[in-house]
Amino acid sequence: MRAKSLALVSLVAALVGGFSSAPPAWADEPGPAGSASARSGSVDGFLTGGDSVHYSSTPPPTISAHGWWLDRNSGGHKARVTVELQVLDRGVHWRTVAKGSKVVKQGGGSSRRANARKTCEGSARTKWRSRVDVDIIGVADSPNKLTTPAKTFRCAA
Repeated sequence: MRAKSLALVSLVAALVGGFSSAPPAWADEPGPAGSASARSGSVDGFLTGGDSVHYSSTPPPTISAHGWWLDRNSGGHKARVTVELQVLDRGVHWRTVAKGSKVVKQGGGSSRRANARKTCEGSARTKWRSRVDVDIIGVADSPNKLTTPAKTFRCAA
């Protein structure tokens, strides 16, 4: 799976031009609060990034996720990045329990990403994931979204 992700990042980088064959630095670094490595995926020629859902480092006990975008050819464009936190409801379907949105320039980092947070409502084991949507302002794109892998936490929604 990791080889496919790295190959995808390299391929997309080559298509959008000018990137080295190595993935962006944030693709392999831990996300906030010691979360697992970040995920990225190509959506309409730009990269959509999202870290794994994780416990927030700030109280009260909270689940958090971040999303961002990257496109070397974007110029000064900004995009509305929307992050949805979802839980698996009765093992059947995913339900959005929190949403965060922010207009940012490309690149990631604490000032160039959106965040969604949900305070825990008990300690039941719950599966969580996030979906990240990037809409570049003034540019048509598809409705495709990046979905991060599900993780289980003792944090009910």
